[in-house]
Amino acid sequence: MMKLYGDPGSGSTRRVSAVLYRIGVDFEFQLVDLFKGDNRTPQFLALNPNGAIPLLVDGEAVLYEASAINLHLVDKYDSELLPKGADRALTLQWMFWAAEHWRQGPPALFNERIGKVAMGIPQDPRVIADAEASIRKFSTILDAHLEGRRYVVSEKVTLADFDLAATFSHLSRTRPPYDEFPNVMAWHQRLLDEVPAWARTRDEVEERMAVLMAAIEVTK
Repeated sequence: MMKLYGDPGSGSTRRVSAVLYRIGVDFEFQLVDLFKGDNRTPQFLALNPNGAIPLLVDGEAVLYEASAINLHLVDKYDSELLPKGADRALTLQWMFWAAEHWRQGPPALFNERIGKVAMGIPQDPRVIADAEASIRKFSTILDAHLEGRRYVVSEKVTLADFDLAATFSHLSRTRPPYDEFPNVMAWHQRLLDEVPAWARTRDEVEERMAVLMAAIEVTK
């Protein structure tokens, strides 16, 4: 049985879990507790010297980087999450766009509004402003693209949807300005309403973060 190493509070772990649930693959989950530094242990670094999650062990294959893992999974199980023909190229285009552009701002907001609060470090308004500017810039592009579309590439969900939607994982905590973009908000709500795998991973994120946020409150 394949083994997924990750933390349910991680948007990148969520992307892989959602694909596994959507395809219907049995797997073992190994918690790598980021809040305890499990990703920096010698045992984990032997698997991924970058010290990052998620990581998938599938037989002889040891893979890191969420998008690479997901491409491996859809190829192995011939999943429609990666369509054929022109839609395949478009799916890859939006996955690469997510990596290069879309995910610039949200991690910064997480670090400022959750990470720094947890460590008792003052937030930097300039970093927050830059992150929100980046989110608005690229949300404008995605919002225009989603006009009249159910999902990012076609009428069916693809890997591109999961790659892009992962930045919504901490919406109530990091408060990105997505609510200024109605097509983006409607698209993400559609994913939650119509794709059980995505709703399931949302619940896993919330359960995991409830533990962290409670710990932060205790230490204040």
